[in-house]
Amino acid sequence: MNNSIQKLSQRLGYEFRDESLLRQALTHCSYGSINNERLEYLGDSIVNFLVAEQLYWHFPSATEGQLTRLRAKLVRGKTLAQLAKSFELGQFLIMGAGELKSGGFNRDSILADAFEALVGALYLDAGLDMCRERLLVWYKGRIEALAPDDANVKDAKTRLQEYMQANGLPLPLYEVVSVQGQTHEQLFRVSCKTRTPKCEYRGEGSSRRIAEQMAAKQVLQNIESRCL
Repeated sequence: MNNSIQKLSQRLGYEFRDESLLRQALTHCSYGSINNERLEYLGDSIVNFLVAEQLYWHFPSATEGQLTRLRAKLVRGKTLAQLAKSFELGQFLIMGAGELKSGGFNRDSILADAFEALVGALYLDAGLDMCRERLLVWYKGRIEALAPDDANVKDAKTRLQEYMQANGLPLPLYEVVSVQGQTHEQLFRVSCKTRTPKCEYRGEGSSRRIAEQMAAKQVLQNIESRCL
């Protein structure tokens, strides 16, 4: 474990004073009762705050709505999983045999959770200033790569609603079709129905919100294809 900790510390650019915090951050709930769920809860809030803070200073002319959309882009599960993969975090995860066999060490949702737990552990080990320092390094390229227009891109669900309202049409209806999996690894399937034009598509994701967005995106694509 010491060699692993040293290798991961080098990639993170930080050496934990309390190695037990790092070990807990890397421990999936499938391994036992002492796991990274509480650290994930803490890290989630810290990541959201520090990313919001950096965007506030980086885009001084952006509106609240624009900043919110930019933050959502940077703190979504896909981005967090990419950051985790940049450290090759999966190879350091501690998890139960079942999750190991099913490839859990490479699953985006597990990697994203582990990244947040890691930030939570870093906060407990060294405080908010160190979290800020490390996150700014880890996010530097992504924040600098944001184009000004990114702040104006609305999500699919918002664009669909605005289209329907602008054309005097009934708003789309969303319905949860199914929820599968255990609490920490759920798959939501949601349908999006419109009466005019009449169509229905389903989307799926690790949360209801993501599934709704995926369904709305398909409805929008259907509408756009009819207008061509």
